[in-house]
Amino acid sequence: MRNIYSVASNKKIAKDTYKMVLSGRSENIKPGQFIDIQLPGFFLRRPISVCDIDKNSITIIYKAVGSGTEYMKALKKDEALDILSGLGNGFDIEKSKSKPLIIGGGVGVPPLYYLAKRLIESGKKPSVILGFNSKNEVFFKDKFISLGCNTIVTTVDGSTGIKGLVTDAISGIEYDYVFTCGPLPMLKAVYYNTDTDGQYSFEERMGCGIGACMGCTCKTKNGYKRICKDGPILHKEEIIW
Repeated sequence: MRNIYSVASNKKIAKDTYKMVLSGRSENIKPGQFIDIQLPGFFLRRPISVCDIDKNSITIIYKAVGSGTEYMKALKKDEALDILSGLGNGFDIEKSKSKPLIIGGGVGVPPLYYLAKRLIESGKKPSVILGFNSKNEVFFKDKFISLGCNTIVTTVDGSTGIKGLVTDAISGIEYDYVFTCGPLPMLKAVYYNTDTDGQYSFEERMGCGIGACMGCTCKTKNGYKRICKDGPILHKEEIIW
């Protein structure tokens, strides 16, 4: 759905990481779906996963790593943005069992917050592992804790939490399903270090964001799928590494 949104706030929350709240329609957005933002002067829209919603706003978290996101961090309150919302398939919460394990890495963390909220609303008791490179990149740990989630942080350099990767924190956690989002090497590691079914949110470079250009197509056990349209969520049993 295409609409014009306005910037309600745009603040730095960690190293190179920003939280933006957009005023506008948010109904029917599922956890794991994303929006596609048109930025003045840029040919392609910027796909950003949805971190949270309320009745009249969408919250996103993004990392300033390129020209588009560098432009975004300078956006001021009340600036208008042309946005496509409710894109992708989103997580299927109904497939979750009673004790899901949520694993996020870096900018793969944001969509998992909205997911955790919905899982708790449905009566599930999620545990959460958040992976970052260092302490100054950590965000939303307290937000997950405030939801009541058993939350563990890992950092590669050991500056806070458990030293190592997200897979180093899995041992000892009781879980019966997995939801995960993050960089491809992390997803692959989670795949081989967990023994339950699960849903994996993939990141791919996108052109149109709506499935027309086929630029983000990947091969699965169920044939070729477009990450922007048929994903970004893939089920463990269909993933090919």
